[in-house]
Amino acid sequence: MFQAMIKKEFLLLIRDRQALIALFIMPAIFILIMSVALRDQFKQEQISFNIMVLDQAHSSNSKKLYKSLLENKSFHLTNESSQAALKIIIPKGYLQNPKTHTKLQVVVLDALKGDILEIFKAKFTKVLLKREIASIQDKLNLMLKTKIKNPSQELLLDADQLFTLSYQKSDDIPTSTQQSVPSWIVFGMFFVIIPMSTVFINERKQNTLARLNSMNTPLWLMIFSKVLPYIVVNQLQVVIMLGVGIFIVPLFDTPALLINGTVGAIALLSLALSVSAIGVASLLAVLASSAEQATTIGGILNILLGAIGGVMVPKFIMPEAMQKLSQISPMSWGLDGFLDIFLKAGDISMIFTNALMLFAFGLITLIISMIILQIRMNKGL
Repeated sequence: MFQAMIKKEFLLLIRDRQALIALFIMPAIFILIMSVALRDQFKQEQISFNIMVLDQAHSSNSKKLYKSLLENKSFHLTNESSQAALKIIIPKGYLQNPKTHTKLQVVVLDALKGDILEIFKAKFTKVLLKREIASIQDKLNLMLKTKIKNPSQELLLDADQLFTLSYQKSDDIPTSTQQSVPSWIVFGMFFVIIPMSTVFINERKQNTLARLNSMNTPLWLMIFSKVLPYIVVNQLQVVIMLGVGIFIVPLFDTPALLINGTVGAIALLSLALSVSAIGVASLLAVLASSAEQATTIGGILNILLGAIGGVMVPKFIMPEAMQKLSQISPMSWGLDGFLDIFLKAGDISMIFTNALMLFAFGLITLIISMIILQIRMNKGL
């Protein structure tokens, strides 16, 4: 009978196309979209700016400034205002009359953080200083009627000549792929709440559970026959999502997923996450009065747990108070465990506490759901 009950669960799941889309296709698409979208935000490398230049002067000085900006790797020049973060206006009379200092105009077209704007001002100031010095040099050449050595080289305005800059990779800051893959693995695994609770409620309304109970089928066996298929589904989710991060994401010029930890740690954490998600699904299934109610509540609950747990917004950029609050979400425990595996070469011992918390949470919710289900069945509900 147990094998027949498990077969029934697999058949119900396979026939539910919406559930399969929610469990497999949706997380895969989210991993791809978020990894590519956040690619530049997670880079610990040189910051660059998209700039539009409006030359109103049309002079040799304005053309030289444009050329300097074009040659600078920190600036990407564009003619489309929609693609530019800043617009530089070179007014008429720029550097023509030494008595009247005509200022350049910089217009911020896109929302830039204060620290990023300060970086732009420093980089742009360096370009302007070089142009000012070059202009003085040209005038001296005319006065002395001889070519003098380039003073801008003497002043060592180039950062490469003044100091050496390197980037130390932080163990706590992931790449966009290392953040997106575990986030949407966790989020996708918890989406078993919707198909599992829907099937559970339909069987309860159709008296399938009551008939099994009349055949003296133990309650734990009814629950376990539903748990096992979804554990298998969750593990398939993990394999597919890891595959997307390793093989598909790099095709879009985005860093591939690097797994520095052990396979055993991934397997243990995945199993613990699955038990936790299935526990929540079972509890919701016995509490909800209809499939529509379970679907609505399950979707909202998933989003709330994900938002608090660092799925929607990475925890390392959250305020300290929010980081502490995130610890109430089981998604946070799973996400932290995956990040330890991917970033810190975590093994089973490193993620054991996270896995234990997830197992405990899942088992407690399963036990509570069995107690509630037994009470409802005794009452004929």
